[in-house]
Amino acid sequence: MTKRPPSITVISWIFITVGIVALSYHALHPSEESLVWVCFVRILAIVGGGFLLRGANWARWLLVVWLGYHVILSILHSAMAVGIHTVLLAAIAYFLFRPQSSTFFRQ
Repeated sequence: MTKRPPSITVISWIFITVGIVALSYHALHPSEESLVWVCFVRILAIVGGGFLLRGANWARWLLVVWLGYHVILSILHSAMAVGIHTVLLAAIAYFLFRPQSSTFFRQ
């Protein structure tokens, strides 16, 4: 069994934490029209992070798509938000798809 790269552990826990914090926030402030969709997207971050820890290949794709969705969403907000989400997407995609990570996900 291939050892999990530390970058995968860090990324996994970032997504799990962000998902839990955001889900908690939206549960406490349920005034949004699309609350179900917002909560679903947050749950995807938690699920993706959890399965990323377990080495599920589909989870890394889920999280890249999740971040890509946020890049598109940030277009509605500001250029700064687009820039930040794009940099995050590029950095996380790099760590999720580099050779050491790919070996871990092929096990």
